[in-house]
Amino acid sequence: MSEPVTGVVVGEDGLARCPWGLSTPDYVAYHDTEWGRPVHGDDALFERVCLEAFQSGLSWITILRRRETFRAAFDGFKIDAVAEFGDADKARLLADPGIIRNRAKIDASVANARAARALRDEGGLDALVWSFAPDSATRPAPRTVGDVPATTPESVALAKALKSHDFRFVGPTTAYALMQACGLVNDHLTDCFARRPEAKISPSGA
Repeated sequence: MSEPVTGVVVGEDGLARCPWGLSTPDYVAYHDTEWGRPVHGDDALFERVCLEAFQSGLSWITILRRRETFRAAFDGFKIDAVAEFGDADKARLLADPGIIRNRAKIDASVANARAARALRDEGGLDALVWSFAPDSATRPAPRTVGDVPATTPESVALAKALKSHDFRFVGPTTAYALMQACGLVNDHLTDCFARRPEAKISPSGA
């Protein structure tokens, strides 16, 4: 039995990527153009909070392949719109085969929209989330996937802060996945082309 690949893998285009980034065509595009790149804006971060919550217990590819359906079902993840969702909207979502029909996660998304709306009085979701970004200069770049943590002190603190503002499904592991996806941390492997700020997007990820 061959050992699992833990370092970068070179694709047919000659670019070295994190091993998961070449596992499916969907992941190539996501890895090259989104993961680890800064995301700002309350609505944009609210979408990521919701999708990371729906991913809990599932693989990210399951969510990624349904993202456009999620966006349609949740009115583009506009905070003000989702905050007004009522029982009829929740019933509609539970009947939608294009998303993950989990009642607790649907309820959490609506509750999180209301929490995000209330948070505007304190600067908004963007300001809260980014206040937990660690100093990148003090974080060594991971050489293998084994060097990438599941949680960090910052993700524990972020999860605690979000929960204190009534957000749900935001444990330390989910919070760290959010930090990775939204560019608060850069967990592309040392030799991954996407780690370089000047990295050009590959044709396959365009």
